[in-house]
Amino acid sequence: MSGEASGADFNSLVFTCLGDAALSVSTPRARALLAGLRDTPLPGVLEVVPALMRLTVLFDPLRLDAGQLEAALRGRLAGLREQPDGPGAGGAARTLVVPVVFGGAGGPDLEWCAAHAGLTGEAFVSALCAQKLEVAFLGFTPGFAFLTGLPPSLRMPRLDAPRGRVPAGSVALGGPWAGVYPSGTPGGWRIVGHTDLSLFDLSRPEPVPWRAGDHVQFRAVMARSAR
Repeated sequence: MSGEASGADFNSLVFTCLGDAALSVSTPRARALLAGLRDTPLPGVLEVVPALMRLTVLFDPLRLDAGQLEAALRGRLAGLREQPDGPGAGGAARTLVVPVVFGGAGGPDLEWCAAHAGLTGEAFVSALCAQKLEVAFLGFTPGFAFLTGLPPSLRMPRLDAPRGRVPAGSVALGGPWAGVYPSGTPGGWRIVGHTDLSLFDLSRPEPVPWRAGDHVQFRAVMARSAR
């Protein structure tokens, strides 16, 4: 297909065909475009899969071709504000509150992160829970959401060496992202807490509770007493 780039990074735009029934759209305004496609779907579009500054649009080739779809998507992009995606760029969204027990055995890196930010542990938790984060995209493992919206003061460097196994439910920070591990996997992010919220369950009608564009807020809770 075609590609173009202007002097402003937020105007860069590249379309790439993926076979005869999918079109990749690379643009810093991917999240805003995704919100528009959900609010007002395009005829012939079957599914839109978001990634970081990229959408993969699956379409019915019997109803339209890639050139027609590209023209329609260019029209949608032309109607968006000339700015890159930021918090809230996904438009109207669901909000998921994630209860988290911070620190202790389930959050071994909390004190390190607090010291790195120049805060007490309590102040760090309060600052993190005050942020309205947003699901930028899903990836890494089923149910794992890359949460954007952390201010620079709460962005943490990744571990020098990843842990061999991070327990399911671990709430972690890595670079500009926050995330919650849906299952036990290796991981190199700083673990600050733990949640009992199930993030991937194939027995549910919707196995994953969130999708790109949803808002997420952490809420500090007390650990359950052992009985």
